[in-house]
Amino acid sequence: MIDSFFLVAAPGLDAILADEARAAGFQGVSVVPGGVTVAGGWPEVWRANLELRGATRVLARIAEFRAMHLAQLDKRSRKVDWAGLLRPDVPVRVEATCHKSKIYHHKAAAQRVETAIRETVGAATAADAPLTVKVRIEDDLCTISLDTSGESLHKRGHKQFTGKAPMRETLAALILLQMGFDGTQTLVDPMCGSGTFILEAAEIAAGLQPGRDRAFAFQNLKTFDAKAFAELKKTPATTPALRFFGSDRDQGAVQGATANATRAGVVGWCQFDRKPVSDLIPPEGLPPGLIVVNPPWGARIGDRKLLFALYGALGKTLAERFRGWKLGLVSPDAGLVKAAGLSLTATEPAIDMGGTRVTLWQGSL
Repeated sequence: MIDSFFLVAAPGLDAILADEARAAGFQGVSVVPGGVTVAGGWPEVWRANLELRGATRVLARIAEFRAMHLAQLDKRSRKVDWAGLLRPDVPVRVEATCHKSKIYHHKAAAQRVETAIRETVGAATAADAPLTVKVRIEDDLCTISLDTSGESLHKRGHKQFTGKAPMRETLAALILLQMGFDGTQTLVDPMCGSGTFILEAAEIAAGLQPGRDRAFAFQNLKTFDAKAFAELKKTPATTPALRFFGSDRDQGAVQGATANATRAGVVGWCQFDRKPVSDLIPPEGLPPGLIVVNPPWGARIGDRKLLFALYGALGKTLAERFRGWKLGLVSPDAGLVKAAGLSLTATEPAIDMGGTRVTLWQGSL
Protein backbone atom coordinates (compact mmCIF):
# COMPACT_ATOMS: atom_id res chain seq x y z
CA MET A 1 0.00 0.00 0.00
CA ILE A 2 0.96 3.64 -0.40
CA ASP A 3 -0.14 6.54 1.77
CA SER A 4 1.00 9.49 -0.35
CA PHE A 5 1.95 10.41 -3.89
CA PHE A 6 3.63 13.20 -5.82
CA LEU A 7 2.24 15.45 -8.54
CA VAL A 8 4.86 16.74 -10.98
CA ALA A 9 4.17 20.39 -11.86
CA ALA A 10 5.61 22.85 -14.33
CA PRO A 11 8.09 25.03 -12.39
CA GLY A 12 6.33 28.22 -11.30
CA LEU A 13 2.86 26.68 -11.23
CA ASP A 14 3.14 24.21 -8.35
CA ALA A 15 1.14 26.41 -5.95
CA ILE A 16 -1.69 26.67 -8.52
CA LEU A 17 -1.66 22.89 -8.95
CA ALA A 18 -1.90 22.53 -5.15
CA ASP A 19 -4.94 24.81 -5.18
CA GLU A 20 -6.51 22.69 -7.92
CA ALA A 21 -5.88 19.48 -5.93
CA ARG A 22 -7.46 20.97 -2.79
CA ALA A 23 -10.48 22.19 -4.77
CA ALA A 24 -10.88 18.66 -6.16
CA GLY A 25 -11.12 17.28 -2.63
CA PHE A 26 -7.65 15.77 -2.19
CA GLN A 27 -6.22 15.72 1.35
CA GLY A 28 -2.77 16.44 2.79
CA VAL A 29 -1.82 18.69 -0.13
CA SER A 30 1.59 20.35 0.27
CA VAL A 31 3.88 22.24 -2.13
CA VAL A 32 7.45 20.88 -2.20
CA PRO A 33 10.38 21.44 -4.59
CA GLY A 34 9.35 20.17 -8.02
CA GLY A 35 5.66 19.69 -7.37
CA VAL A 36 3.00 18.77 -4.87
CA THR A 37 2.64 15.92 -2.36
CA VAL A 38 -0.82 14.51 -1.68
CA ALA A 39 -2.04 12.03 0.93
CA GLY A 40 -3.92 8.99 -0.31
CA GLY A 41 -3.77 5.46 -1.65
CA TRP A 42 -4.30 3.88 -5.05
CA PRO A 43 -7.87 5.14 -5.63
CA GLU A 44 -6.64 8.72 -5.09
CA VAL A 45 -3.77 8.09 -7.51
CA TRP A 46 -6.24 6.93 -10.18
CA ARG A 47 -8.46 9.94 -9.56
CA ALA A 48 -5.53 12.37 -9.70
CA ASN A 49 -4.54 11.05 -13.14
CA LEU A 50 -8.12 11.17 -14.34
CA GLU A 51 -9.25 14.54 -12.95
CA LEU A 52 -6.38 16.97 -12.32
CA ARG A 53 -5.88 19.26 -15.30
CA GLY A 54 -2.55 20.75 -14.22
CA ALA A 55 -0.44 17.75 -13.17
CA THR A 56 2.27 16.69 -15.62
CA ARG A 57 2.41 13.18 -14.14
CA VAL A 58 1.60 11.33 -10.91
CA LEU A 59 4.35 9.41 -9.09
CA ALA A 60 3.52 6.85 -6.38
CA ARG A 61 6.33 6.67 -3.82
CA ILE A 62 6.76 3.03 -2.81
CA ALA A 63 10.04 3.01 -0.85
CA GLU A 64 12.56 5.29 0.82
CA PHE A 65 15.80 4.23 2.50
CA ARG A 66 19.47 5.16 2.98
CA ALA A 67 21.94 3.63 0.54
CA MET A 68 25.64 4.38 0.88
CA HIS A 69 26.91 1.84 -1.66
CA LEU A 70 25.58 -0.43 -4.42
CA ALA A 71 25.50 -3.57 -2.27
CA GLN A 72 23.27 -1.75 0.21
CA LEU A 73 21.03 -0.51 -2.63
CA ASP A 74 20.81 -4.08 -3.94
CA LYS A 75 19.86 -5.52 -0.53
CA ARG A 76 17.30 -2.87 0.37
CA SER A 77 15.66 -2.68 -3.04
CA ARG A 78 14.93 -6.43 -2.77
CA LYS A 79 12.84 -5.71 0.36
CA VAL A 80 10.40 -3.58 -1.66
CA ASP A 81 7.09 -5.39 -2.16
CA TRP A 82 7.57 -5.74 -5.90
CA ALA A 83 5.35 -8.84 -6.00
CA GLY A 84 2.45 -6.83 -4.59
CA LEU A 85 2.90 -4.08 -7.19
CA LEU A 86 4.18 -5.50 -10.46
CA ARG A 87 2.88 -8.22 -12.76
CA PRO A 88 5.41 -10.73 -14.07
CA ASP A 89 3.94 -10.41 -17.59
CA VAL A 90 4.38 -6.60 -17.80
CA PRO A 91 7.90 -5.31 -18.62
CA VAL A 92 9.33 -2.34 -16.70
CA ARG A 93 11.94 0.31 -17.30
CA VAL A 94 14.12 1.61 -14.46
CA GLU A 95 15.42 5.20 -14.56
CA ALA A 96 17.89 6.38 -11.91
CA THR A 97 19.39 9.74 -10.96
CA CYS A 98 22.15 10.34 -8.41
CA HIS A 99 22.98 13.68 -6.80
CA LYS A 100 25.40 14.49 -3.97
CA SER A 101 25.59 10.80 -3.05
CA LYS A 102 28.23 8.13 -2.51
CA ILE A 103 26.43 6.15 -5.21
CA TYR A 104 27.21 8.32 -8.19
CA HIS A 105 26.82 5.97 -11.17
CA HIS A 106 23.16 6.16 -12.20
CA LYS A 107 23.37 3.28 -14.69
CA ALA A 108 24.81 0.94 -12.07
CA ALA A 109 22.07 2.00 -9.62
CA ALA A 110 19.39 1.29 -12.22
CA GLN A 111 20.89 -2.13 -12.96
CA ARG A 112 20.75 -3.13 -9.27
CA VAL A 113 17.06 -2.28 -9.04
CA GLU A 114 16.35 -4.00 -12.37
CA THR A 115 18.00 -7.16 -11.05
CA ALA A 116 15.96 -6.97 -7.82
CA ILE A 117 12.73 -6.71 -9.83
CA ARG A 118 13.67 -9.48 -12.24
CA GLU A 119 14.71 -11.90 -9.49
CA THR A 120 11.78 -11.22 -7.13
CA VAL A 121 8.90 -10.84 -9.61
CA GLY A 122 10.17 -12.21 -12.90
CA ALA A 123 9.23 -9.09 -14.84
CA ALA A 124 11.42 -8.32 -17.83
CA THR A 125 13.04 -4.93 -18.39
CA ALA A 126 12.69 -3.07 -21.69
CA ALA A 127 13.41 0.42 -22.98
CA ASP A 128 9.84 0.77 -24.29
CA ALA A 129 8.13 -0.82 -21.26
CA PRO A 130 4.67 0.48 -20.28
CA LEU A 131 5.77 0.91 -16.64
CA THR A 132 8.62 3.08 -15.37
CA VAL A 133 10.27 2.75 -11.97
CA LYS A 134 12.06 5.95 -10.96
CA VAL A 135 15.02 5.72 -8.56
CA ARG A 136 16.26 8.99 -7.09
CA ILE A 137 19.33 9.02 -4.85
CA GLU A 138 20.04 12.39 -3.26
CA ASP A 139 22.32 12.93 -0.25
CA ASP A 140 22.44 9.11 0.04
CA LEU A 141 18.66 8.91 0.46
CA CYS A 142 17.07 6.59 -2.12
CA THR A 143 13.46 7.22 -3.12
CA ILE A 144 11.76 4.69 -5.39
CA SER A 145 8.59 5.72 -7.22
CA LEU A 146 6.28 4.27 -9.83
CA ASP A 147 5.23 6.53 -12.70
CA THR A 148 1.50 5.88 -12.67
CA SER A 149 0.72 8.14 -15.65
CA GLY A 150 2.75 6.78 -18.54
CA GLU A 151 2.58 9.39 -21.28
CA SER A 152 2.66 12.96 -19.95
CA LEU A 153 -0.78 14.01 -18.74
CA HIS A 154 -0.90 16.97 -21.13
CA LYS A 155 -1.68 14.35 -23.80
CA ARG A 156 -5.43 14.21 -23.33
CA GLY A 157 -5.93 12.31 -26.58
CA HIS A 158 -7.89 14.97 -28.46
CA LYS A 159 -5.41 17.51 -29.83
CA GLN A 160 -4.10 15.89 -32.99
CA PHE A 161 -3.47 19.27 -34.65
CA THR A 162 -0.78 21.18 -32.73
CA GLY A 163 0.34 24.10 -34.92
CA LYS A 164 3.74 25.79 -34.82
CA ALA A 165 4.28 26.49 -31.12
CA PRO A 166 1.68 24.56 -29.13
CA MET A 167 0.74 25.38 -25.55
CA ARG A 168 0.62 22.28 -23.37
CA GLU A 169 -2.84 21.55 -22.00
CA THR A 170 -1.55 21.27 -18.42
CA LEU A 171 0.03 24.73 -18.62
CA ALA A 172 -3.06 26.26 -20.24
CA ALA A 173 -5.31 24.84 -17.52
CA LEU A 174 -3.15 26.19 -14.68
CA ILE A 175 -2.84 29.62 -16.34
CA LEU A 176 -6.64 29.77 -16.63
CA LEU A 177 -6.97 28.86 -12.95
CA GLN A 178 -4.36 31.47 -12.04
CA MET A 179 -6.49 34.07 -13.86
CA GLY A 180 -9.52 33.07 -11.79
CA PHE A 181 -11.36 31.20 -14.53
CA ASP A 182 -14.07 29.00 -13.00
CA GLY A 183 -16.06 27.92 -16.06
CA THR A 184 -18.72 30.62 -15.89
CA GLN A 185 -16.91 33.44 -17.72
CA THR A 186 -16.75 34.19 -21.42
CA LEU A 187 -13.27 33.49 -22.79
CA VAL A 188 -11.60 34.97 -25.90
CA ASP A 189 -8.24 33.94 -27.37
CA PRO A 190 -7.33 36.17 -30.35
CA MET A 191 -4.25 34.09 -31.31
CA CYS A 192 -5.66 30.67 -30.57
CA GLY A 193 -3.38 28.42 -32.65
CA SER A 194 -4.52 24.85 -32.00
CA GLY A 195 -7.15 26.11 -29.56
CA THR A 196 -5.68 24.82 -26.28
CA PHE A 197 -6.95 27.63 -24.01
CA ILE A 198 -10.42 27.44 -25.56
CA LEU A 199 -10.62 23.65 -25.28
CA GLU A 200 -9.46 23.63 -21.65
CA ALA A 201 -11.94 26.39 -20.74
CA ALA A 202 -14.84 24.55 -22.38
CA GLU A 203 -13.90 21.29 -20.65
CA ILE A 204 -13.68 23.02 -17.27
CA ALA A 205 -17.09 24.60 -17.83
CA ALA A 206 -18.60 21.22 -18.80
CA GLY A 207 -16.98 19.34 -15.92
CA LEU A 208 -15.26 16.94 -18.33
CA GLN A 209 -12.45 14.85 -16.83
CA PRO A 210 -9.22 15.55 -18.76
CA GLY A 211 -8.13 11.90 -18.72
CA ARG A 212 -11.49 10.47 -19.77
CA ASP A 213 -10.32 9.17 -23.16
CA ARG A 214 -6.75 8.00 -22.51
CA ALA A 215 -4.92 5.10 -20.91
CA PHE A 216 -2.60 5.25 -17.90
CA ALA A 217 0.43 3.26 -16.74
CA PHE A 218 -1.29 2.28 -13.46
CA GLN A 219 -3.67 0.08 -15.45
CA ASN A 220 -0.71 -2.32 -15.84
CA LEU A 221 -0.09 -2.61 -12.09
CA LYS A 222 -1.15 -5.51 -9.90
CA THR A 223 -2.97 -3.00 -7.66
CA PHE A 224 -5.32 -1.86 -10.44
CA ASP A 225 -9.05 -2.47 -9.96
CA ALA A 226 -10.79 -1.91 -13.29
CA LYS A 227 -14.28 -1.86 -11.79
CA ALA A 228 -13.37 0.69 -9.09
CA PHE A 229 -11.63 2.87 -11.68
CA ALA A 230 -14.65 2.74 -14.01
CA GLU A 231 -16.79 4.07 -11.15
CA LEU A 232 -14.54 7.15 -10.92
CA LYS A 233 -15.43 8.17 -14.46
CA LYS A 234 -18.25 10.69 -14.42
CA THR A 235 -20.71 11.82 -17.05
CA PRO A 236 -20.94 15.63 -16.75
CA ALA A 237 -24.33 17.03 -15.84
CA THR A 238 -23.75 20.54 -17.19
CA THR A 239 -23.93 21.74 -20.78
CA PRO A 240 -22.21 25.11 -21.31
CA ALA A 241 -23.51 27.72 -23.69
CA LEU A 242 -21.48 29.09 -26.59
CA ARG A 243 -19.06 31.42 -24.81
CA PHE A 244 -15.55 30.30 -25.79
CA PHE A 245 -14.16 32.15 -28.80
CA GLY A 246 -10.86 31.59 -30.57
CA SER A 247 -9.53 33.35 -33.63
CA ASP A 248 -6.32 33.25 -35.64
CA ARG A 249 -5.13 34.78 -38.90
CA ASP A 250 -4.08 31.30 -40.09
CA GLN A 251 -6.94 29.36 -41.69
CA GLY A 252 -5.12 26.08 -41.04
CA ALA A 253 -5.03 26.84 -37.31
CA VAL A 254 -8.76 27.64 -37.30
CA GLN A 255 -9.57 24.36 -39.05
CA GLY A 256 -7.22 22.39 -36.80
CA ALA A 257 -8.61 23.94 -33.62
CA THR A 258 -12.17 23.15 -34.73
CA ALA A 259 -11.18 19.54 -35.39
CA ASN A 260 -9.53 19.32 -31.95
CA ALA A 261 -12.70 20.69 -30.32
CA THR A 262 -14.79 18.13 -32.21
CA ARG A 263 -12.63 15.24 -30.96
CA ALA A 264 -12.84 16.62 -27.40
CA GLY A 265 -16.62 16.80 -27.61
CA VAL A 266 -16.81 20.54 -26.92
CA VAL A 267 -17.22 21.98 -30.42
CA GLY A 268 -20.81 23.05 -29.70
CA TRP A 269 -19.62 25.51 -27.04
CA CYS A 270 -16.66 26.94 -29.00
CA GLN A 271 -16.36 29.17 -32.03
CA PHE A 272 -13.20 29.54 -34.10
CA ASP A 273 -12.85 32.24 -36.78
CA ARG A 274 -10.15 33.39 -39.14
CA LYS A 275 -9.39 37.05 -38.48
CA PRO A 276 -6.43 39.35 -37.74
CA VAL A 277 -6.15 40.99 -34.33
CA SER A 278 -7.29 44.33 -35.80
CA ASP A 279 -10.71 42.80 -36.65
CA LEU A 280 -11.33 41.49 -33.15
CA ILE A 281 -14.61 42.52 -31.49
CA PRO A 282 -16.28 41.35 -28.26
CA PRO A 283 -18.82 38.51 -28.63
CA GLU A 284 -22.29 39.93 -29.03
CA GLY A 285 -24.76 39.66 -26.16
CA LEU A 286 -22.26 38.39 -23.58
CA PRO A 287 -20.86 40.24 -20.54
CA PRO A 288 -17.14 41.10 -20.33
CA GLY A 289 -15.03 38.09 -19.40
CA LEU A 290 -11.44 36.97 -19.84
CA ILE A 291 -9.02 37.37 -22.72
CA VAL A 292 -6.03 35.03 -22.71
CA VAL A 293 -3.37 35.16 -25.38
CA ASN A 294 0.00 33.52 -26.02
CA PRO A 295 1.44 35.72 -28.81
CA PRO A 296 4.61 34.92 -30.78
CA TRP A 297 7.77 35.67 -28.80
CA GLY A 298 10.35 35.94 -31.56
CA ALA A 299 12.44 33.20 -29.96
CA ARG A 300 10.17 30.56 -31.49
CA ILE A 301 8.13 32.23 -34.22
CA GLY A 302 8.83 35.41 -36.14
CA ASP A 303 11.40 38.16 -36.08
CA ARG A 304 11.33 40.08 -32.78
CA LYS A 305 11.60 43.46 -34.52
CA LEU A 306 8.44 42.75 -36.51
CA LEU A 307 6.56 41.68 -33.39
CA PHE A 308 6.48 45.16 -31.83
CA ALA A 309 3.82 46.19 -34.35
CA LEU A 310 1.81 43.04 -33.62
CA TYR A 311 1.82 43.65 -29.85
CA GLY A 312 0.98 47.30 -30.48
CA ALA A 313 -2.00 46.39 -32.67
CA LEU A 314 -3.20 43.86 -30.07
CA GLY A 315 -2.98 46.42 -27.27
CA LYS A 316 -4.75 49.12 -29.31
CA THR A 317 -7.65 46.81 -30.27
CA LEU A 318 -8.14 45.53 -26.73
CA ALA A 319 -7.96 48.99 -25.16
CA GLU A 320 -10.51 50.43 -27.59
CA ARG A 321 -13.04 47.58 -27.76
CA PHE A 322 -12.74 45.40 -24.65
CA ARG A 323 -13.28 47.80 -21.77
CA GLY A 324 -14.18 45.90 -18.61
CA TRP A 325 -12.49 42.66 -19.69
CA LYS A 326 -9.59 41.02 -17.84
CA LEU A 327 -6.48 40.16 -19.86
CA GLY A 328 -3.84 37.49 -19.36
CA LEU A 329 -0.88 37.66 -21.76
CA VAL A 330 1.87 35.00 -21.79
CA SER A 331 5.31 36.22 -22.84
CA PRO A 332 8.97 36.07 -21.76
CA ASP A 333 9.71 39.47 -23.32
CA ALA A 334 8.90 42.51 -21.16
CA GLY A 335 9.86 44.81 -24.02
CA LEU A 336 7.25 43.34 -26.35
CA VAL A 337 4.63 43.42 -23.59
CA LYS A 338 5.38 47.09 -22.99
CA ALA A 339 4.78 47.73 -26.71
CA ALA A 340 1.16 46.66 -26.19
CA GLY A 341 0.66 49.92 -24.25
CA LEU A 342 -1.52 48.30 -21.58
CA SER A 343 -1.26 48.45 -17.80
CA LEU A 344 -0.23 44.88 -17.03
CA THR A 345 1.39 43.36 -13.95
CA ALA A 346 3.82 40.44 -14.01
CA THR A 347 2.52 37.41 -12.10
CA GLU A 348 5.22 35.79 -9.97
CA PRO A 349 6.90 33.37 -10.10
CA ALA A 350 7.87 32.94 -13.75
CA ILE A 351 6.70 29.77 -15.51
CA ASP A 352 8.98 27.24 -17.18
CA MET A 353 7.50 26.62 -20.62
CA GLY A 354 9.58 24.12 -22.56
CA GLY A 355 12.81 25.47 -21.09
CA THR A 356 11.88 29.14 -21.56
CA ARG A 357 10.97 31.22 -18.51
CA VAL A 358 7.77 33.05 -19.38
CA THR A 359 5.56 35.41 -17.41
CA LEU A 360 1.79 35.68 -17.19
CA TRP A 361 1.04 39.41 -17.46
CA GLN A 362 -2.39 40.33 -16.08
CA GLY A 363 -4.53 43.44 -15.99
CA SER A 364 -8.03 44.87 -16.34
CA LEU A 365 -8.84 46.80 -19.49
